[in-house]
Amino acid sequence: MGENRGWYSRYLPHFDACDLNQFITFRLADSLPEGVLERIKLEVRDFNGDAEVEEIRRIEKLIDQGSGSCILRETECAKIVQDSLHYHDGKHFHLYSYVIMPNHVHFLARFEEGHSLPEGLQSLKSYTAHRLKVLHPEMPSIWQPGYFDRYMRNQEHFDRTRTYIHQNPVKSKLCKVAEDFVWSSAFDNKTREARP
Repeated sequence: MGENRGWYSRYLPHFDACDLNQFITFRLADSLPEGVLERIKLEVRDFNGDAEVEEIRRIEKLIDQGSGSCILRETECAKIVQDSLHYHDGKHFHLYSYVIMPNHVHFLARFEEGHSLPEGLQSLKSYTAHRLKVLHPEMPSIWQPGYFDRYMRNQEHFDRTRTYIHQNPVKSKLCKVAEDFVWSSAFDNKTREARP
């Protein structure tokens, strides 16, 4: 079983601890043009306020524009990621909400005792990369190394993040109502509630 490491850094600062709700984002390797991340890092270096939050806000804005191959727009590809999130729910983490966008994935989860964030993400990304590579052998790599995580400070932060996840496809004009976006927990919840 994985050991929780607390604060550590690899590409971005991470906080790995069990029994904390975490917002996690990972994206396709080609989701941002070459050099954009370095440019953003330079731009926010002297930012008045939380530079890390501003960096993430700018990255999110760019990836929401749908650059890169956007293979997760394809039904078969999105289903691979969705099925893997559902599979890991209850094994590596408790999944609260998720959305699979054309070039990135957001989810909100709590990693249980004995399961580390890096271990769970490695398992999820490794499995899905292998399956997606079969469908897209032309891609040199599937996922960008690393991921972004932010632990939820309180219930308000949790609720705001869950809303952000569900509204991401609406904001990106992929649907008009969050519950209509098939590759999300908002859709799952609507479908579950509609069952007799």
